Amino acid sequence: MSDFSDRVLAWYDRFGRKDLPWQQPDAYRVWVSEIMLQQTQVQTVIPYYERFMQSFPTVAALADAELDAVLRHWSGLGYYARARNLHAAARIVRDDCAGVFPQTLDGLMALPGIGRSTAGAILALASGIRQPILDGNVKRVLARHGAIAGWPGQSAVAKKLWQAAEEYTPGSGVAAYTQAIMDLGATVCTRSNPDCGACPVSSDCLARQTGTIAGYPGRKPKKTRPLRQTTMVLAVRDDAVYLERRPAAGIWGGLWSLPELADDDVANWCRQTLNWRGDEIESWDILRHSFSHYDLDIQPVVVHVTATSRKVADSSDSTWHRLGGSPPGGIAAPVQKLINTLKTGNHVQNS
Repeated sequence: MSDFSDRVLAWYDRFGRKDLPWQQPDAYRVWVSEIMLQQTQVQTVIPYYERFMQSFPTVAALADAELDAVLRHWSGLGYYARARNLHAAARIVRDDCAGVFPQTLDGLMALPGIGRSTAGAILALASGIRQPILDGNVKRVLARHGAIAGWPGQSAVAKKLWQAAEEYTPGSGVAAYTQAIMDLGATVCTRSNPDCGACPVSSDCLARQTGTIAGYPGRKPKKTRPLRQTTMVLAVRDDAVYLERRPAAGIWGGLWSLPELADDDVANWCRQTLNWRGDEIESWDILRHSFSHYDLDIQPVVVHVTATSRKVADSSDSTWHRLGGSPPGGIAAPVQKLINTLKTGNHVQNS
């Protein structure tokens, strides 16, 4: 065991988080938490995780569930490919692995949505198998401690970070160490205002010694974020709004959404889809939603439908969602925001 890991473990014994709901030696619970925690803070994840576990307490329960039910529980967490991969992987574990998670790095990485760090975390936390991890918090700790310059998304930088992670991961007590170094990055070696005085490895941290903490890890090269525009139609009939299921691939894949138009020819859409003239069309202020790679300006348009044709009756890919009822499946955050605005009437109408 290295002096580095000794210090991290001693710190964790006194100050680490030991009451998180997924801290059990169970591969399924660890896996679900690791997927949810990608790109998402712990405090945000906890209520989602607890509701998810109530509905899908085992990998078999998740595999047997319909994808709509899984996406419904994921609504609001974003990065919905994580939920689709989670569901697909659960079915593989059920059907091809007799309901038991693989106990090797390669076996876990063969499942959808599981990369090297996630696989290592599952093995280390659930089974005590020695595997290094490199999530965002760990990258920050190791980059600063070793003054490993550059953006971790670059292969040469990632290689150095993995070498450090491998060097410091102990041969015993690996589950505690894995949780400890994640905690250290999440609570002490934070992105801004790190508490170096509380850090157990600050005495030999090269970034601290050189006064360059803010420079590590290196930032991703900036690119101009493109701006895209779309029109979303809130077609209202009585107390229901018309929703369509999005294609499985792409943004918000498999989620239920408002019909989306590339242009503002709402009247033509009303005629073709709803068999209705669309005489009363109301535009709201544009809603901007930011993805990781671009911004999306959504022009909400409300039409009040008085009659519809048979071809828009409820189906597997379209439905009239009652505003006071449960959603048919997962709904992306900006779409849910527009539906909630429709319920309350607290919108701003374009002049």
